[in-house]
Amino acid sequence: MDRFEITYRLFADDQSDAEDRAANIALEDTVEIPRDVVPVGYIEDVVLGKVEAVEQEGEDSWLSRISYHIDAVGHELPQLLNVILGNASILKGVKAIAITANDDIKARFPGAQFGVDGLRKLTGRKSGGYVCPVIKPQGSSSERLAHLCYLTARAGADIVKEDHGLANQDAAPFRDRVKLAAEAVNLANRERANEGETTKSLYFANIGGHSDQVRDLAYYAQDAGAHGILLIPGLFGFDAMNRLAQDTDFNLPIMAHPSHLGPYVLSPDFGYGHGMLFGDLMRLAGADISVFPNHGGRFGFSVAECEEIVSRCRTSGGLGKAILPSPGGGMSIERLPDMKDLYGEDCVYLLGGSLLRYGDKIGDAIKQMRQALDG
Repeated sequence: MDRFEITYRLFADDQSDAEDRAANIALEDTVEIPRDVVPVGYIEDVVLGKVEAVEQEGEDSWLSRISYHIDAVGHELPQLLNVILGNASILKGVKAIAITANDDIKARFPGAQFGVDGLRKLTGRKSGGYVCPVIKPQGSSSERLAHLCYLTARAGADIVKEDHGLANQDAAPFRDRVKLAAEAVNLANRERANEGETTKSLYFANIGGHSDQVRDLAYYAQDAGAHGILLIPGLFGFDAMNRLAQDTDFNLPIMAHPSHLGPYVLSPDFGYGHGMLFGDLMRLAGADISVFPNHGGRFGFSVAECEEIVSRCRTSGGLGKAILPSPGGGMSIERLPDMKDLYGEDCVYLLGGSLLRYGDKIGDAIKQMRQALDG
């Protein structure tokens, strides 16, 4: 297959209107000129998007498959996203919901370094869901946050994740905080190993600062002894994540946070489908773990939307390695058994604010999380 395909959900008045909308997308997201002035030959035959199908889905919705050639993309992720939903993102009634990649896309955008299997090896956890406390709140000192990291890691957390709101504030500057937190988790890991444990905690430092500092801060975290990073592609860009994932000298897994991405999925008739944004695009850009809001929490994702995200993260036919979904957002220990029934073992289970009610006995909560997932 010499072209890759994007499936769009189109909202139109009738079949003719839907076909016109599809043809417009094929133009807008490639050559962006009137159809009658598209040069014949290479540009028309190869570069121009091609409408492969427009089929009615519902009373006012159609599914359209549009194919694109890699020559319209080149080698960089920003231009691929520009082809997928560039000018079309400004049109009403257009929602990108799936990508069918060809060999060119898979070769140029190989995805995550670690994925599902790699995280199993890094943590030493051969089976079961991952216990992942979120270290917070913003405004705490570096010392206090590092202490929480130690307590949760010592109690058996698989991943100790910083809250995405911990950036580079004066209360806990990035470099000071990451150094102390990494030391704390590594100390806990040594103590666990001395007791015969075969699993260990991975500390994920949240990248703050300016966009031109992302690489330097990620390398600082790696050198300081962190085991992974948290990155917000909605703020720093999907390409910032992809550049790190494809950097052969950067050897940490990446967890992607959904902050600032909500407007892309919350409308029923424009933007991205939930599975495409938090599954397909996260895999494409190199995330090893994709965080998303669980149903029934503070946010309004449905069970079906969450299941779609999880499926796109883990399907064997997706882009690059299968990655770990990570539901969170107002979750509690009491909900973990139901979440496990829905999402299974290859999943990172986030709990944050509710754990702080335990104070310095937060380790007890970590053990309860483990019991809930193993029960």
